[in-house]
Amino acid sequence: MAKAFASQGDLSEKKITFDEIGRDLWAFTAEGDPNSGVIIGDDSVMIVEAQATPRLANMVIDKVRSITDKPITHLVLTHYHAVRVLGASAYDADQIIMSDVARGMVAERGQEDWDSEFQRFPRLFEGHESIPGLTWPTTTFSDSMTVYLGNRRVDIKHIGRAHTAGDAVIHVADENVMFTGDIVEDHSACYCGDGYFGDWGGTLDNIMAYDVDAIAPGRGDALVGKDAVARAIDSTRDFVDSTYAPAAKIAARGGTLKEAWDAVRASCDPKFKDYAIYEHCLPFNVSRAYDEARGILHPRIWTDKRDLEMWEALQG
Repeated sequence: MAKAFASQGDLSEKKITFDEIGRDLWAFTAEGDPNSGVIIGDDSVMIVEAQATPRLANMVIDKVRSITDKPITHLVLTHYHAVRVLGASAYDADQIIMSDVARGMVAERGQEDWDSEFQRFPRLFEGHESIPGLTWPTTTFSDSMTVYLGNRRVDIKHIGRAHTAGDAVIHVADENVMFTGDIVEDHSACYCGDGYFGDWGGTLDNIMAYDVDAIAPGRGDALVGKDAVARAIDSTRDFVDSTYAPAAKIAARGGTLKEAWDAVRASCDPKFKDYAIYEHCLPFNVSRAYDEARGILHPRIWTDKRDLEMWEALQG
C-alpha cells in the first residue's frame, strides 16, 4: 500500500465538550469524533450512541454522573457501525434499541464492519480487549416507537435512508430537540461508504419538516438555534450532492474509480478539505457513489481486505 489511511495517522486525543441543548438534554462531542447524546427523564437516563469501546463509553458516563445520579436504563443506537455501538456493555442498560433494519445489518455485516473499522481507526479502538462481542439490541422497531422516561416522551423514528439503510432519529418533543446520528454532521465529512445518495436529501427534508430548535449531530458541534440547524443541514446536503454528482458523471461515461476519485476531489476539496475526517471518508465515499451510479443500489459490505484493495486502486 502506497500510504496509510488518513485515520490511521490520527492519534491525538480530542477535546471533549458537553453542552446542554435543551432542558436536561445534552450533547457529548469531541472535535469530529463520534458524538453521543444524553436524555434525562424523571427517574432515568437514555443514552444515544454507545461509542466504540467501553473505555470511550465511560467518558460519556463520567459526564452523565457530573449532572445526575439517575440510572441509565435505555441506550438507543441510530445505526450499526462499530464506532457507534461496541461500547454498549459499559452502560448496563435494561434496553438497547435499534431499528429492525439496523439489527439486520448487524447480522449481515456487523463483524466485517468491526474488522474494517478496527483497521481504519486504531485510536478509537484503544482498549478494544474489553469489548465483549457484537452489540445486539434487546428492542427493535420498524417505523417508530415511543419511550416514556417518566413523563418525558421520546420518539424514535426511521424517517428515511441516508448514512445507512436503518438510520434512526430521536425527537424529544417537549424541547423540540433531535438527535440525528450521522444523517446530519457539522463541519465534519459525512461518511457515505454505506450510504444512499439518492435518498439522503429526502431524509434531510424530513428532518427539516420537524423545524427543531436544536440538533445533536453525529459529528461536530451541537447545533442550537434554528439558524445553526439550517446551516448544518444545508452543508450536509451540499457535501452529499457534491460527492455524488461528479462520480455519477464519470460512471455514466464508463470511467474508472480513479477518475471518479479525481473528479470528486476537484468538486469537494475547495469546500470541505478542512472538515474533520474528510480525508478518511473520501475514498469510501467515492467508491460508494461510483457503485450507486452504476446501479449497485445496496451498499456492498466493507471488509478489512476490501478496504485495502479499494485504497490500492486509488493510488495510481
